[in-house]
Amino acid sequence: MKAGYVAVVGRTNAGKSTLINKFLGIKLNIVSSKQQTTRNNVLGVLTENGYQIVFVDTPGIHKSKNALDKFMNKNVRSASEGADVVVYLIDGRKLISDEEFDNIKKLKEKNENLIIAVSKIDLVSKEKLAENLVKLNEINANEIVPISSLKKQNLDVLKNAIVSLLPSGDYIFPEDEITDKSTNFLCAEIVREKVLNYTNQEIPHGVMCEVVSFKEKHNLVEISVDIICEKDSHKSIIIGKGGSSLKRIGASARIDMEKLLDKKVMLNLYVKVEKDWRNKQNFLIANGYN
Repeated sequence: MKAGYVAVVGRTNAGKSTLINKFLGIKLNIVSSKQQTTRNNVLGVLTENGYQIVFVDTPGIHKSKNALDKFMNKNVRSASEGADVVVYLIDGRKLISDEEFDNIKKLKEKNENLIIAVSKIDLVSKEKLAENLVKLNEINANEIVPISSLKKQNLDVLKNAIVSLLPSGDYIFPEDEITDKSTNFLCAEIVREKVLNYTNQEIPHGVMCEVVSFKEKHNLVEISVDIICEKDSHKSIIIGKGGSSLKRIGASARIDMEKLLDKKVMLNLYVKVEKDWRNKQNFLIANGYN
């Protein structure tokens, strides 16, 4: 048997969460077009014939502007340093910058097993893809694999490359386990995803969500979630005129929760303000950002 941790890293919006969701066959990680969607390292466990891949979905690499950003970038470093294999994901629609090229070279120096995956190849011209691949060939990566997660192009090639680098050993998690995160965490993230998708650019990064009540009754689950934002003006936008925006967020979140839990869900959402919470160390620690 083979088993190991595989850190999936890269800049924001490279498609890390989408890739892991496709490998697992379920929507474990929330997905949004907004930057910095992923904040915590989330483990996704894929167990198949004779191997177990423990994917570590990491926040997108970005410049730190506050204490939360520093926490997220530290998560990326710790994941890549502790992984058996690192998959660096590059958005194939963009030409690789010199800065990112240098970052990947440094990553290879620290990690013996590095695979570079060039994503979203279904949305890029052959000329631009070729230009990126030529440049990336200068890095001594174990493999360079062009992929499309949405079209499932070359995902088997990428998976085989990962498995070939895994160490031999017993499975790390039980065969039927798919994540290290609690149901409460997953439900809170579902609500945050809907806030990301249904509000404008200034709102998402200043929002966090917390499940404050989770009660199961036969085939019904009653869940209460606090949506915490940084400003009173943001609270008004999230709620919307006559509660319209909050109703939309709740209706969409409830559908995903029912798929996750395979039960009917009664969802209650409450919007609260905690000013400048992204720079409050005690608040961050109390809410798992430590």
